[in-house]
Amino acid sequence: MSAISIFCTNSINILAGINGIEVAQSIVIGLLILLNDSFYLLPHRPHPHPAEDSHLFSVYLLLPFIGVSLALLMHNWFPAKVFVGDTYCYFAGMVFAVVGIMGHFSKTLLLLFIPQIFNFVYSVPQLAHIVPCPRHRLPKFNSRTGLLEPSRAIFTPEKPLNTSVGEVLKILHKLRLLRVETDAEGIVTSTTNFTILNLWLVWRGPKREDRLAMEILAMQAVVGLVGLLVRHKLALLVFSLDNRQYSIV
Repeated sequence: MSAISIFCTNSINILAGINGIEVAQSIVIGLLILLNDSFYLLPHRPHPHPAEDSHLFSVYLLLPFIGVSLALLMHNWFPAKVFVGDTYCYFAGMVFAVVGIMGHFSKTLLLLFIPQIFNFVYSVPQLAHIVPCPRHRLPKFNSRTGLLEPSRAIFTPEKPLNTSVGEVLKILHKLRLLRVETDAEGIVTSTTNFTILNLWLVWRGPKREDRLAMEILAMQAVVGLVGLLVRHKLALLVFSLDNRQYSIV
């Protein structure tokens, strides 16, 4: 429970840096949780589902949360008039942690956080300072084109990159998991920062800020729907009980 509480709050906070992305990803996750709740609450058996009360609790918390988040998004979407900062990120993460823990569906909750899990794992080399981590890793705005480009971590002779780490970065560059720059001697001089927003720009090229946000949100929604499909269609391959049908028979 402690791990989920810590992860949910911080995972929203590190998938950030462009207008609207913190609030909008929270709304998408909240709507996906409500969809999961509906599977337990919609009438499909003569008797209520045993987990009905837990999912009603989830609905009671998420409906006002999504309502105020939609209102906030109107002012936080590109071009933003207000910025949410850490306060909203921690609040949103704790809402999800509470409904997942108290609703007894924390494993299902993690299926909806797959992009955030990937972003965290992908960020670990910089978070653990294996690769130098700048203070800010948000995408870089190109004032000439008006588009966002991947931001970079720069390595200097005074603070050189470990040689073995540099070789690993070159391999990741070939796999298109980041983009590195090297000097004439083949020494890595810079790399794109390790966040999913920068990685998306490596894959998809420079984008306007609202376009980048929309694509990330679409990815979040698709991955979440696939997670729910896995949970509710493939669960019976592992478990004898599920929600829509209480048993395999």
